[in-house]
Amino acid sequence: MAVQLDTPREILLVEAAHIRPMMGIDILESLPSAHIPYRLVDPFILVHEGDITITPQRAGFDTKHPHRGFDNLWYLIKGEASTGHSTGPGGAFERARLKAGSLLKIRTGRGVWHAEGLGEDELREGKAGTEFRGILFWVNLARKDKGAEPSAQVLSPGDMPVRQEGDAVVRVLVGEGSPVQLGTPGLILDVELPKGGAFSAQVPSGFNGFVYMLEGEAAVGANQRRASRADIAVLGQGQGLAVLDAQPGTRFLLMAAEPYGESPVFNGPYVD
Repeated sequence: MAVQLDTPREILLVEAAHIRPMMGIDILESLPSAHIPYRLVDPFILVHEGDITITPQRAGFDTKHPHRGFDNLWYLIKGEASTGHSTGPGGAFERARLKAGSLLKIRTGRGVWHAEGLGEDELREGKAGTEFRGILFWVNLARKDKGAEPSAQVLSPGDMPVRQEGDAVVRVLVGEGSPVQLGTPGLILDVELPKGGAFSAQVPSGFNGFVYMLEGEAAVGANQRRASRADIAVLGQGQGLAVLDAQPGTRFLLMAAEPYGESPVFNGPYVD
């Protein structure tokens, strides 16, 4: 059953992700964007998507690099992948293995080390040449929480609520029923419309938010702006999102959260 929206939000802008080369991989980057003011998407800092082939070169990318000051979430759309990171006292390294529908959340807090080793475990199992597709997003922490103790969570697909809502299959990455919490109240949904159709959801009026299109095409928002594969559609004011006239196979992420209203200082892998 569709959610009744009293004040559905309009879409302020729709922008295609741009290509950014990283580690020899062409990544789709929708945030940060020169055309999207941070105040409209606060607390979301970065959204990257990549289709990546497991190779010895990428699995051997073990150069340690630091992060701090944000929540780092990696959501696997298809395939299998693994990576490495440090958390906790002494900075002991941990490996995380993900399959399609899994989520890795690292609270970088006062600081962690990241050593990609992308696909290192799969390579040892003879899976060279296989591909995975993932979405990486950084969510800011409040300045008062920048010194938080680092932590990591790995969620399998069964750890996240899944429900049928009319035409849509909805997976809750962040929100009611999910064990993942951001530093601020938030909502992150993976919405699939296998046969097309419509979807609507309440999005609290105090939240910033956007839709990131993974597949297909649909009319988004009260003003029915068309958005398609790799587009980001930024939400205006209101209390909900309406998606209409979706093509069969349309899939998107709805990301929304209460902004901090702070101006973060971006310094490469640090967000202060």
